Amino acid sequence: MRFDIICEANGIEHRLTKPNHRWTNAQVERMNRTIKDATVKRFRHESHDQLRAHLADFMAAYNFGRRLKTLSGLTPYEYIC
Repeated sequence: MRFDIICEANGIEHRLTKPNHRWTNAQVERMNRTIKDATVKRFRHESHDQLRAHLADFMAAYNFGRRLKTLSGLTPYEYIC
């Protein structure tokens, strides 16, 4: 499928949720809302390139600077390393 090919080309692991595990979908939807609130709802982007740049900046700040309770106070980067 085209979606899987694009994910693989960008180093993204495509995961599917298990039936009757609604909380997994809720986590994904909450992260999507966080990204949307920080990008398209907060700023007006003149082009897709501008949006992509802003999204990359947001993801870097989130992964390297945001400490999460679910990761015992570590950033996502610290948790993986």
